[in-house]
Amino acid sequence: MRSRIFAVLCLVLAATLGAMAQDGSMLKPPAGSSVAIVVFEDMECPSCAQRAPLLDQAAKTYNVPLVIHDFPLRQHPWAFDAAVYAKYFEEKNGKPASDKYRLFIYQYQPQITKDNLRQYSERYAKENGLELPFMVDPQGKLAAAIRADADFGNNTVHIQETPTTFIVTSKGVQQVTDYAQLYTMIDQAKRANPAPAASAPAAKSGAKKAPAKKKAGQ
Repeated sequence: MRSRIFAVLCLVLAATLGAMAQDGSMLKPPAGSSVAIVVFEDMECPSCAQRAPLLDQAAKTYNVPLVIHDFPLRQHPWAFDAAVYAKYFEEKNGKPASDKYRLFIYQYQPQITKDNLRQYSERYAKENGLELPFMVDPQGKLAAAIRADADFGNNTVHIQETPTTFIVTSKGVQQVTDYAQLYTMIDQAKRANPAPAASAPAAKSGAKKAPAKKKAGQ
């Protein structure tokens, strides 16, 4: 009897783990793009710090969007706060400023603590001519966006580790498990999903036609 109960429990556990497998099928490239790199990251994660420069360079090399979802882990004391700063720089100065801040934090990650994160963020702002107010998220909107990102990762994509990276196209999704194959995967995705050709500009209405050439003798 006990063996049967144990077998049933094992089947239930296996089914649960199968249902919770990572699934990027809901991910789509941004509007106007046929291929994108999508990553779920934690700014206090050493593996994320290792992969971030590679993903950034790959996005620039292939001219594809790098879509970042924040997935701060509970065991990391300053990851959430760093994500708030990144969201602030994106909101006020654009995504390039935010992406650059993330790379800056990853560069100094081993030296950063919850107590000195603000100092490093101020240093980044000063070096790049940006402003950083004392309160960056007084209404909690940025924090709410990060929690929404984390909920999406937990409940829809079922993220199990950071970083988790996908090559996303309009036709399907591939998870990057071997980062040595990243460039090959993007190259194949771009070949299979070419960017839509730019349409020729329409002729302006009311434009004057060139006068017809007169025939000899007229």
